[in-house]
Amino acid sequence: MSNSIGGVIFVVDDNIDTDQIIPAEYLTLVPSKPDEYEKLGSYAMIGLPDHFGRFIAPGAMKTIYPIIVAGENFGCGSSREHAPIALGAAGVKAVIAQSYARIFFRNCTATGELYPWESLERLCDEFVTGQEVTIDFDQNLLTNHTLNKEYQLQSLGDVKPVIDAGGIFAYARQTGMIAKVK
Repeated sequence: MSNSIGGVIFVVDDNIDTDQIIPAEYLTLVPSKPDEYEKLGSYAMIGLPDHFGRFIAPGAMKTIYPIIVAGENFGCGSSREHAPIALGAAGVKAVIAQSYARIFFRNCTATGELYPWESLERLCDEFVTGQEVTIDFDQNLLTNHTLNKEYQLQSLGDVKPVIDAGGIFAYARQTGMIAKVK
């Protein structure tokens, strides 16, 4: 895993729920099938209200936004693992939110799809979609290059190596907690 992630951001506000991240009608797609995983990603954030703009351009399979900035309670709603999987399949590498629904945070870790950073400040009111940012994993630091400002993030702590490994089962195999598949 690289020690940083950078790119343009997509900004949302509070209480973005799993139905907005991936509506129930797309849950028939099976993420373990590569073509369906890609298709699932193409529907990521399709349930958002129009005022946020398009997360994925019409006809595209991936987003141009590797980082989402959100307010409080990101990923609330159902316990579906499809939400972080859809974001990962769409090309998202990290979400920076003020807070998360516990199950969404857990599903990010379990699936290894994306890094759920917590901000110490309410960034969704200050940041705008399309701004250029970098997350420094070593310093837990977010730099908004457009605003020329830095923001401290909460450490990922023990979830970072699990996500780096590709999820809880990959991590368990990697660390010898469970036998490797032969």
